[in-house]
Amino acid sequence: MSAGGEHDTPGPSSNGSGASSSRAGRDLRAAIAVGVGLGAIVLVALLAVRYVFVGVAAVAVVVATVELAGALKRGAGIQVALPPVLVGGQAMIWLSWPFERAGLVTAFVVTILVCLIWRFRGGVDGYLRDVTASVFTLAYVPLFASFAVMLVTPEDGAFRVLCFLIGVVCSDTGGYVAGVLAGRHPMAPSISPKKSWEGFAGSVVAGVLGGTLSVTLLLDGQWWQGALFGLAVVVSATVGDLVESLIKRDLGIKDMGNLLPGHGGLMDRLDSLLPSAVVSWLLLHALVPA
Repeated sequence: MSAGGEHDTPGPSSNGSGASSSRAGRDLRAAIAVGVGLGAIVLVALLAVRYVFVGVAAVAVVVATVELAGALKRGAGIQVALPPVLVGGQAMIWLSWPFERAGLVTAFVVTILVCLIWRFRGGVDGYLRDVTASVFTLAYVPLFASFAVMLVTPEDGAFRVLCFLIGVVCSDTGGYVAGVLAGRHPMAPSISPKKSWEGFAGSVVAGVLGGTLSVTLLLDGQWWQGALFGLAVVVSATVGDLVESLIKRDLGIKDMGNLLPGHGGLMDRLDSLLPSAVVSWLLLHALVPA
């Protein structure tokens, strides 16, 4: 989800200039179809048996981790310790379900130790670079995603995850509409040229509205708690989008992958969701305890 409303496109759009290509530089019809499909999978998982959501998150983490590791190798020749990062990432996801923070932190630090040892066989050259990238990948994908899993563990966990997703979707949609219709002033031209302050304002309006309604109606929270939650999600989603744009520009790539038509890779869809999962858990845990 690109919370600022305009997806960063360092190079020419791979979708051409046909009628279905939007001002944001992506195939809008394909993007909507993929977004609806992914949303339907998550909703079915949450509303049927909410713990199925843990499995959906685990699969997403595997795909996104492989995409990020591939992008780092493709763009900069960085070799992520993929086997321990994949295994450790799954341990973080599944242990954060019953044991929450204790299980998550334990799996995280043990995996870091394994990554330090795993890279021994590669010798001296690039050791620090590769280990640092491995730890970064471990933190950026499975660690952040584990906070979404911790959202679903309480009895009202399905509603907590819905508040998180509604906040990000409202931010993305509001930013996209406002950015396309009224975007004039670049927000971060050197990072994401098509992201505008007008788009960010649209994200704030839609995100605060979505946060207020979801937190009050689904979690019986106060309106100001929902408004604060929505605003925080907008900020974290926008920061997440800009962070991934920086990573891709640094690596000289357009997308993390090509799995999803109109979107790039799955990692390109998780850019704003991952940091927002952390912010959502922290705020809901503090403002509306289970």
